[in-house]
Amino acid sequence: MPRYKLIVEYDGAPFCGWQTQADQVTVQGVLTSAVEALTGERILVQGAGRTDAGVHARGQVAHIDLAKDWETDTVRDALNAHLRPHPVAVLSAEVVDDAFNARMSARKRHYLYRIVNRRPDLTFDLKYAWRVARPLDAAAMHAAAQRLVGKHDFTTFRSTECQAASPEKTLDQLDVIRDGVDIHVLASARSFLHNQVRSMVGSLVAVGDGKWSADDLSAALAARDRTACGQVAPPDGLYLMRVDY
Repeated sequence: MPRYKLIVEYDGAPFCGWQTQADQVTVQGVLTSAVEALTGERILVQGAGRTDAGVHARGQVAHIDLAKDWETDTVRDALNAHLRPHPVAVLSAEVVDDAFNARMSARKRHYLYRIVNRRPDLTFDLKYAWRVARPLDAAAMHAAAQRLVGKHDFTTFRSTECQAASPEKTLDQLDVIRDGVDIHVLASARSFLHNQVRSMVGSLVAVGDGKWSADDLSAALAARDRTACGQVAPPDGLYLMRVDY
């Protein structure tokens, strides 16, 4: 029974997240249906990350076990044919060892959060970025972000619905980069808590507009209290970019 690793891209706007839910359209659900249409097998597609409703992916990774050997190009192209018209695309398929697990084998996950810092409303980027109309100091945001890098108890930046066994995570990267009106927040870690990236971004925006200082961000982290978190950034600007193995 060969195992296939899939690289998947999707627009999260029309979906109720990755994970299959009863009576809801999800990315995992439409992928599982596409596999069934191809093979006749009802196989749950296993993903590297359970992205929330409205969150996008450029490089989600998934795996499936099929009863028959298929050419990898056939798997890719046939799944894409069955996925239409959903905004989901299988970018590649490859045969991997049975020990590979899209979620458990992952060594690092890389996320991008897109902010458009301008007064005019969004047009092309509507649902694909967070428009912040007030001026933001990206340099101050980046400097403050370094207070969160490393191993910490991230309870403050964790959803109350998070099911992770521990609030401790090691954040390897949290960079804030401005390019004109675009501000990109790059976050990398082996794993993240539920809503962690969006919670950190929202608090960094409070730093960028002068409401918080870097010390305020450190104090929020140290509080280990969800009520100490700033605004949670909307899902529109968040992208799962890549997963390392």
